[in-house]
Amino acid sequence: MKYGVHSYLFTDRWSDDQLHILDLAKELGLSMFELSVGDDVLFDRRRTGKHAASLGLDLFIGPGGAWPPECDISSDEPWDRARGLDWHRRQVDTAAELGAVAYGGALYGHPGVVKRRRPPAEEYSRTAEGLHALADYAAVRNVVIALEPMSHFRTHMVNTPEQVMRLIGLADHENLRVLFDTYHIVTEIRSYEAALRTIAPRLYALHACENDRGAPGGGLVPWKTVFSVLREIGFDGYIGLESYNSSLDDFAIQRGMFHNVCSDGRAFAERGIAFLRRMEAEAQR
Repeated sequence: MKYGVHSYLFTDRWSDDQLHILDLAKELGLSMFELSVGDDVLFDRRRTGKHAASLGLDLFIGPGGAWPPECDISSDEPWDRARGLDWHRRQVDTAAELGAVAYGGALYGHPGVVKRRRPPAEEYSRTAEGLHALADYAAVRNVVIALEPMSHFRTHMVNTPEQVMRLIGLADHENLRVLFDTYHIVTEIRSYEAALRTIAPRLYALHACENDRGAPGGGLVPWKTVFSVLREIGFDGYIGLESYNSSLDDFAIQRGMFHNVCSDGRAFAERGIAFLRRMEAEAQR
């Protein structure tokens, strides 16, 4: 397994003065680092990419920064879909300039947009068309597109493993993969085993979070089952910790986290990674 952490454990916005966090990730024995991009996240991409490469860290990016709501490839409006595709292509360009391995998240829609209606018959097909074009654009730049199912509190588009696999099937592009988030999925499924087996052919990475978005262990997620299935399906990809640091002013609150599960990023990472590695070791016995 390739373990990593998200920048949000340590900072609310990536910038050129945050490179020391990459050194910390290396010190923790990690091999992947995820950072969020967006219109309000400005930094020297080559500098960050070069520093990560010097440390042997693979970079993974997602659209956690400012993302205009009209830039949505699932929109009813064709001009918004076009703007959405252009916006995501710019993030792929960022990934390529960084040397990042993947661009992942709820790229099929826009997190926070939940349309309480019966889905139009063409919603998935038009979204799949945009995803195919994005995956094609990213493939040329050696960037994987990883789609993350999210809870029905964040999106109406893709909540379950079956939905993400259906959308990938419609998009029909080899460069589309799945980012499985153990926190988001806890409200959408009854069996982690069945969920992981459903997405196994396309599984690229996991966000390993507890049901309260805290460090893994002691919550509702059945980690022994998770790692047992990962071993059986031969998964050897990325597993990253993701949460919001509550010691950074109102950062966590502004992100919808009203309880204190990550006040110290390093302690969170050390505890979480140690637990995950222990689960991996037990699954190998």
